[in-house]
Amino acid sequence: MKPPHGRPPGPNRFARSDQRPAQGPGQGAASRPPQSRPPQSPAFQAQPRAPRPPEAPRGAVWLYGQHAVAAALANPARRLRRLLLTEEAEAALSGRLRQPWPLAAERTERGRIDHLLGRDVVHQGVALLADPLAPPPLAQVLERPGPLIVLDQVSDPRNVGAILRCAAAFGAAGVVTQERNAPEETGALAKAASGALETVPLLRAVNIARTLIALKAAGCWVVGLDAGGAALSGPALAERRVALVLGAEGEGLRRLTRDTCDEVSGIALRGAGGGLDSLNVAAAAAVALYELGRRA
Repeated sequence: MKPPHGRPPGPNRFARSDQRPAQGPGQGAASRPPQSRPPQSPAFQAQPRAPRPPEAPRGAVWLYGQHAVAAALANPARRLRRLLLTEEAEAALSGRLRQPWPLAAERTERGRIDHLLGRDVVHQGVALLADPLAPPPLAQVLERPGPLIVLDQVSDPRNVGAILRCAAAFGAAGVVTQERNAPEETGALAKAASGALETVPLLRAVNIARTLIALKAAGCWVVGLDAGGAALSGPALAERRVALVLGAEGEGLRRLTRDTCDEVSGIALRGAGGGLDSLNVAAAAAVALYELGRRA
């Protein structure tokens, strides 16, 4: 059974329920728009929308940035098509990855890469056209050590990339995103991952709730991260393999996802106040992974 394509309509979470229509003299109830109120604090702070990815041939993606390109060139699982770089970028890339590289480089000017990728893209003088990586099956990822990260409709590619980078830094086994309402592999995602896209498996699940059930069956303890939960404790989970679930920017965990978790925990913000009562989802992932690594 496929997951629903949208959410059922429900009451506006920001609307007041105690407002009544104004009564004018000699008139019946005159409707007027409800007064606005400050929105509730989201579970995670949202980021501005990422720039549109540059156009690439069908079935390929442009990767850019020194770290992302060097890691892709070193990954034997990558199918590489073209490598464009400036003279300065070639020298810098050679310092990160010794030549010969798996494919010949095309020397070019920075302006040509700007035209190809867009002037807003920080490409550091290097662009690599490659095929997207084939995601491994969940069973194969579970053979790797470490916790797992599950993203429930996290849609910003920069956040997903930053979470991959955190996963690599803290030894997570892999990252699971949803097949829909999640970014595809793009240059922006790869650059934010800073090479981690090539080393940390990125899976796409059709149904997050069913994936969590499969993780439970495999022996994982599923912990949803939400500001309303009790403080996350690494020592309390030291004997368990954790699957950490993070919700969408601004909305947090969906109800079914939350209900499927074994427990819901939050991050204690000691400096909360002054309007700061939440973290960006990638920052929250980093803090949670660090906490899970604590044993005492």
